[in-house]
Parts: sequence; structure tokens; C-alpha cells
Amino acid sequence: MSTSARELKNNLLYDLAGAAFLGVFGAIYEHFSHGVYSPFMVFAFAVPLLLGVLVYGVLLIAKKYPGRAAVLLWNSGIAALSVGSVFKGVLDIYGTTNPLIVVYPVAGGILLLAAVAAAAILRKTGGRGEGGLTGGVRASTHV
Repeated sequence: MSTSARELKNNLLYDLAGAAFLGVFGAIYEHFSHGVYSPFMVFAFAVPLLLGVLVYGVLLIAKKYPGRAAVLLWNSGIAALSVGSVFKGVLDIYGTTNPLIVVYPVAGGILLLAAVAAAAILRKTGGRGEGGLTGGVRASTHV
């Protein structure tokens, strides 16, 4: 099942709102950080802006509508990378580190790759669900 232009526009607007929120959040957080800055906090807004607004804008212009699974995985990847960027920025400003911070970019990258794979599978099967994730199994109408 592919997404519609309306769903992609909604995702584009949500990502634009997310980018604006992260920009304002980063500015306010750094205003109260006593002159300590982190590029991860300053540029956290760029993740949903580039990976969300730009990508969905290109898809809308090209009239390419990926499957719902691909869009959900893509949005999850954007969320993981955005949260990871803010968390890394907070840790930098606070002056500490955490070895688990590597989970965010790894999880975000895996989710983005899974989204691309899901879109490719849907394109290959023509959106019918044959093969790919369903294994070619169809529901039988015989009782």
C-alpha cells in the first residue's frame, strides 16, 4: 500500500514543525548554558529539515509515493537521529560523555536503510505485496 500525496504533505509539515521546534529549543537551551555551545544542539534542526522536509519535498515534486512501511521507518530514523543529536548536545553542554550515545546514530541509520529497502521491495513487487516482506504468501479464499 503506497502513501498518498496528502500523507507526504502531512509528513513534510510535521518535519517542518519539528525542525522549527528543535531550532527554538536549541536556541533557548544554549541561551541558558552559560556560553557553552554544542554543534549537535545548534544543528539538531537540520536533521528533520534535510531528511524530512527536503526528502518529502523531492518525492512530492517527482510524484513518487513510497509504501507506508517505508515512510514509518523513515520517520523513525529521523526521530532517532534528532533525539540523538539533542542528547549529545545536552551531554556536550553539561561537560560529560556517555558511551551509549552511539546507539542513536546506529539505530537511525539502520531505520533509514530499512526504509529504503522497504521502498525498493514495494517498487519491485509493484505494491502488490508479492514476495518481499510477505514471502509471496496470499490468503486463500477456499474453505
